[in-house]
Amino acid sequence: MFTGTAVFDILLPGDSRSLKAKRSYVRPIVAALRKFEVSAAEVGATDLHGRSQVGVAVVSGEHSHVQDVLDACEKLVVGRPEAELLSVRRRVFGPEE
Repeated sequence: MFTGTAVFDILLPGDSRSLKAKRSYVRPIVAALRKFEVSAAEVGATDLHGRSQVGVAVVSGEHSHVQDVLDACEKLVVGRPEAELLSVRRRVFGPEE
């Protein structure tokens, strides 16, 4: 069994200066990520306006499938016109760890 995680540090548009506005940008990103059958949620920078950290986790029997899913999630976040991806932290754990 392999597990993979990714945390996306996202810069949101300038008009996301309230938590309600921030949520209106983050919620669709999280919903789109869940279509890849991953667990996804806002996991950091919850108190910062204009920034968000969204985390995803995936479990699979194959290392390559975990990598493919994380790649697809990263591609989705990069492709969102309303958000700028600042950084990604990824980790994959295998049966020996």
